[in-house]
Amino acid sequence: MAPRAYWKGTLKLSLVSCPVVLYPATTAAEKTRFHMINRETGNRLKQQMVDAETGDVVESDQKGRGYELRKGKYVEIEPEELEAVQIESNHTIDIESFVPREEIDQRYLNHPYYVAPDGKAAIDAFAVIRDAMKDQDRVALAKIVLTNREHIIAIEPRGKGLLGTTLRFPYELRDEDQFFDDIKSPKITKDMVELAGHILHTKAAHFDPGKFKDEYETALKALVKRKASGKKIELPEPEERPSNVINLMDALKQSLKGRGGKTAAKSRARRSTGRQRPAKKAHRATARQSKAG
Repeated sequence: MAPRAYWKGTLKLSLVSCPVVLYPATTAAEKTRFHMINRETGNRLKQQMVDAETGDVVESDQKGRGYELRKGKYVEIEPEELEAVQIESNHTIDIESFVPREEIDQRYLNHPYYVAPDGKAAIDAFAVIRDAMKDQDRVALAKIVLTNREHIIAIEPRGKGLLGTTLRFPYELRDEDQFFDDIKSPKITKDMVELAGHILHTKAAHFDPGKFKDEYETALKALVKRKASGKKIELPEPEERPSNVINLMDALKQSLKGRGGKTAAKSRARRSTGRQRPAKKAHRATARQSKAG
């Protein structure tokens, strides 16, 4: 059974339209979440709004919204003033254009939604729009109003339905130059690039998200279960940082031979004080547990 629809409206392509519903394509329901509690009583804590200057608790009828013009100086915006600039939702996704999929910069992709026909009467028109996009291998761009804000949404075929992804606006992206301009251009030999290419070839694979394992989430669940059963949580020893001084060509050659892990292990053993350390994976899992605690 599908969850409750997040949005209902009409998908429109010129004179062709059909009722549709949107469902969030992602969920955080399975994530381990913690609440703030009182250590002495074990009761859950509730948050209160406090005046930053006086320290007094502010009641709900005293709360307002303000925009900071300069440090400590705010202009208050009334709720009715906000309503005056809010875009009225007409519950219509009016397709404005179709663009090649590869032209959409991935940095613009924001929140994904499943788009499905709303009722049997909408299926024919829905299928026509969906299959036309499949044939042309194009992505539709349209405007949609969600939570009183206008968004650009990219719509593309996804199995029997459509996938709609809201896009960020240009002002939300940072300019890459401020992060990349200081990266130097060292002289890299052709042999190094070819060796790296061989390593890439040996690790070539297909995208399979089923192989993604959230080890931190697994460790959190194990931590909670162990703590709830009254078992002691053992804290790990601090991990030694590996040396950053390496011979790049040697590292490439050893990586290609599959000896990178063994070499690193030997290097750590030489730096060890003689005390035996746990296996790397077990060490990391325990470290994650300690952080969660």
